[in-house]
Amino acid sequence: MFRIDLVERCKQQDRKAQLALYKQYCDGMFCVAMRFINNRDDAEDVLQEAFIMAFQKIHQFKGEVTFGAWLKRIVINKCLDFLKTRKERAIEIQENTLQIAEDEDWTIDREVSMEEVKQAMLKLPEKYQYVLQLYLLEGFDHEEIGQILGLTNTASRTRLVRGKGYLRAILTKKEHETGS
Repeated sequence: MFRIDLVERCKQQDRKAQLALYKQYCDGMFCVAMRFINNRDDAEDVLQEAFIMAFQKIHQFKGEVTFGAWLKRIVINKCLDFLKTRKERAIEIQENTLQIAEDEDWTIDREVSMEEVKQAMLKLPEKYQYVLQLYLLEGFDHEEIGQILGLTNTASRTRLVRGKGYLRAILTKKEHETGS
């Protein structure tokens, strides 16, 4: 069945179409939620809330992006909302201290597994962790990251470069600790 047909049927409150769309996207969106939440139960709860919101707001889906991209943004926003309420603090940044930073070098001194990178990212301050996760793992550009996190493109770029520096330092320190 075509996704666009499913979406149109969901707009008509067709429960079978909603279930079909849910089954089609739940595994992939669960992986997205797990990358942010890192707790199975919480990720499942956030995912359920995201799907409920998506079905409530499905009339806003205009097909300008794929349905998966539209849903992914909802899941990510729900994850960030969950993390903010859990931590009970908002990400703050002073825009007047930012400068555009460009650094396309993502190399490190040794081969590092994706799991090592993910674990190192968990040690970063949230404001860098979120930007790195959205950029590296989810494939969003700075404009999209800015929209999701409420940042300017400059702030997104700066956080990416700084976060990458911190990430590199964590991975380099680990390399020295293991004697590699």
